[in-house]
Amino acid sequence: MEQAYGAGKAGGTFDPITFFQQPQAILRIVSWIFSIVIFGCIANEGYVNRPDEVEEYCIFNRNQNACNYAVGMGAVAFLCCAAFMALDVYFPQISSIKDRKKAVLADIGISAFWSFVWFVGFCFLANQWQVAKPEDNPLKEGEDAARAAITFAFFSIFTWAGQAFFAFQRYKLGASSSLFSQDYTDPSQDPTGVPAAATEYTGYNADMEANYDGSGGYQNQDY
Repeated sequence: MEQAYGAGKAGGTFDPITFFQQPQAILRIVSWIFSIVIFGCIANEGYVNRPDEVEEYCIFNRNQNACNYAVGMGAVAFLCCAAFMALDVYFPQISSIKDRKKAVLADIGISAFWSFVWFVGFCFLANQWQVAKPEDNPLKEGEDAARAAITFAFFSIFTWAGQAFFAFQRYKLGASSSLFSQDYTDPSQDPTGVPAAATEYTGYNADMEANYDGSGGYQNQDY
């Protein structure tokens, strides 16, 4: 089946079963879940205090930046996953080959960026957890949540890298020249498109036969 950047000609029907069986869709869902876990762990149990204190501090060595980073990136990654899922659903309906190429390139760049962001986040959280003082959390509250946030930040590196990889595979597929042209746009979506004028049929004229000398056609041979 001829395709352009991993999808067929625009206007096809959407099959949810086939869609959710694709590796890229599975990775987006997994990344979406990981971002929820990271955000929830830090937002709910990422702030603790000593028994003699009222104010709560970040569980990661009382470094507020560590908790802010995890919560902020978890929330933004959640929205980014949702946006790309919506783009994946709409992608087969994009008729312009240039627009498809831009979408795939954006997928590659943003997915690679998020893989780097979670690599930095994992290193940051792991370092701050390692140097955290036990006396700052004598009741050991929220330790499981902190470890879970670090673990899923680590896994997110590979899920986003996988998304970038599959997007790059789609980019390598490119477009079939027999199905699409680089400047192809659906006529129904092209406001500048002007329908071609109908060619008037002149019909048969007797003068045509009179003026025809037979130089361009078959001639009888004399035997």
